[in-house]
Amino acid sequence: MSNLRFKSVEEASGRKAVKVALPDERADRYYAKQVFNRAKMFEYLPRETYEAFVKAIDERLPLSRQLADSVAEGMKRWALDNGARHYTHWFHPLTGSTAEKHDAFIEHDGKGGVIERFSGKLLVQQEPDASSFPSGGIRNTFEARGYSAWDISSPAFIVDNTLCIPTVFISYTGESLDYKTPLLRALNSVDRAATRVVNFFNPEVRHVSCYLGWEQEYFLVDEALYAARPDLVMTGRTLMGHESAKNQQLEDHYFGSIPSRVEAFMLDLEIEAHKLGIPAKTRHNEVAPNQFELAPIYEECNLANDHNLLLMSVMEEVARRHNFRVLLHEKPFAGINGSGKHNNWSLGTDTGVILFGPGKTPGDNLRFVTFVANVMAAVHRHNGLLKASIINATNAHRLGANEAPPAIISMFLGSQLSGVLDRIAASDSTEALNMGGKEHRNIDVAQIPEILVDNTDRNRTSPFAFTGNRFEYRAVGSSANNASAMIALNAAVADQLNMFADAVESRVAAGEDKNSAILDEVRRLIVTSKDIHFDGNGYSGEWKEEAARRGLDVETSAPLMYDAYTRPESVAMFERTGVLSFKEIEARNEVKWEMYSKKLQIESRVLGDLAVNHIIPAAVRYQSLLLDNVYKIRQLFKGEKADRISAQDMSNIEEIADNISAIKSGVEKMVKERHKANRMTDERSKAIAYHDAVAPLMEDIRARIDSLELMVDNEIWPLPKYRELLFIR
Repeated sequence: MSNLRFKSVEEASGRKAVKVALPDERADRYYAKQVFNRAKMFEYLPRETYEAFVKAIDERLPLSRQLADSVAEGMKRWALDNGARHYTHWFHPLTGSTAEKHDAFIEHDGKGGVIERFSGKLLVQQEPDASSFPSGGIRNTFEARGYSAWDISSPAFIVDNTLCIPTVFISYTGESLDYKTPLLRALNSVDRAATRVVNFFNPEVRHVSCYLGWEQEYFLVDEALYAARPDLVMTGRTLMGHESAKNQQLEDHYFGSIPSRVEAFMLDLEIEAHKLGIPAKTRHNEVAPNQFELAPIYEECNLANDHNLLLMSVMEEVARRHNFRVLLHEKPFAGINGSGKHNNWSLGTDTGVILFGPGKTPGDNLRFVTFVANVMAAVHRHNGLLKASIINATNAHRLGANEAPPAIISMFLGSQLSGVLDRIAASDSTEALNMGGKEHRNIDVAQIPEILVDNTDRNRTSPFAFTGNRFEYRAVGSSANNASAMIALNAAVADQLNMFADAVESRVAAGEDKNSAILDEVRRLIVTSKDIHFDGNGYSGEWKEEAARRGLDVETSAPLMYDAYTRPESVAMFERTGVLSFKEIEARNEVKWEMYSKKLQIESRVLGDLAVNHIIPAAVRYQSLLLDNVYKIRQLFKGEKADRISAQDMSNIEEIADNISAIKSGVEKMVKERHKANRMTDERSKAIAYHDAVAPLMEDIRARIDSLELMVDNEIWPLPKYRELLFIR
């Protein structure tokens, strides 16, 4: 255990100083201290066990019972040496968050006492109750059995005094009930498919890995103010609130100096993240007041996703130590930027080549454009599915405004790469590319020139943008499980790469030159996928019209977007890649519709309660004060003079009365529509009813409440306002 020294950070607001435990050593010396990584394995496992276990991880091999027992014993000793008293299988159910059940390291010793024991059986598999998690109809309430099984590719870690073992979660009948299982399937599928294609260029490649670098945006709010806003507590966003006179219009927050209280929180969070092996690297103020961002170094996709989910949990705990609450809702405040979680996605070989990284030779760049063209084709063919993979009740508030990509999937490629693809597409024959040499290994530099990594500007309005050696999927929401987007994207790309490999292999088998076949197939993909390519302003109304003309999915209703999962082309793609069965797809849609309805149901209940029991009484009280003032004026003054003096109060009284009446009427209508939706047994119909009938009434009620906020005496208004919530002091 390293010694710790304490640094006091005096908060600008005069609150009690927060003590942040700072290790008295460099970050690289305590990094991954709480992770059973290869260094810990080497220390705690027998040499034979260590070598066999590492081989199983690297070569994706199953574990024998004997090996599992040996690993479990070493893992237990490491965990106990580091203060752990319990262990848990840590999994990702369809709730979107994580789940865990803690068991102590104890068994009866047969002598009236206990002994600390942990077997391979307990490490590899457990049986959590599956009936209490969303299953979309796969499991009945009375069918409780489910299994969690160890994911050896993601290392175990310790949080507080509990050893956490990353696992998949499946039903008794084998269907996945989580996000990790289909994510692992998708990653395995894209590994096999991408390896087939990259072997056209380098036969030595044996595996292709998917890499993910996420950027986590979030808001911080003072805990006391958070507690005084029931809507924030219950729903994660403000259901009412007029925008502050000053918000982000001066553009003075982005990359600005970090407030001392926030910096203390960030430092504490980074230390906790580093101990857990999360490579947190970048921190800064985001665009909106009280909005910030943390970004790590990229990692293998499955591990990166585990780390993001773990970080979101750690953030909440650390924030409370600093008298903050973290808001991960995509749109907690109206009128200012919402929060996303940009997914920087790439593929790389076991020989160290990033497949979306432009090369220095024409041959390398042919490989590069081959993979870009296949991604274009996959995104074009499944643009509706990709949108459905990132949409939910919360992210729907963020998409489409001047802060996030529109609810239309398109690809930004940049001027130079676009020019290269256009020249390839415009060529009438392979001879036009002047492929030299008997074996056709070289391509003329004039046709596929050296492509620089940062050769073009970035497009923040694009949901899927090429950014040098990766694609940035900007539409993912801040509270999301990244796996949802990564499952759809990797499965779609894997399917497309397999079709490409089949076509090339078929042509080569028929006697065609390999490079000619590759280039001709690339040209075909560029031409047939051109409609997905858009480098312009995604915020413009013209683009929405143009996207519809191009045949892209322009649906804006979240419940209807989910239909993309069950379209024949989506089902066929998921089944060909082995990522999801039709039964699993249907179940996940049921869960998505159910979660959408429940979130709007909770929001409408909270809104109705606040409107009737908080806002209206405050407005009536202020209205009574105005009426009393008018009465006194008319007692003191007479006739025209009294009318003139009391005119403004009378106008306010009438406007308050109109708003109160509209709120009461709106709440009554909203409750009726909610009850009508709740009686529906079909989850899709219920979600559509909430979207079409309940949500618009909520917006109308909010507009009336926000009008009252500008009129009612500040001392009477019952809730903290945006000007208080959005500026940390």
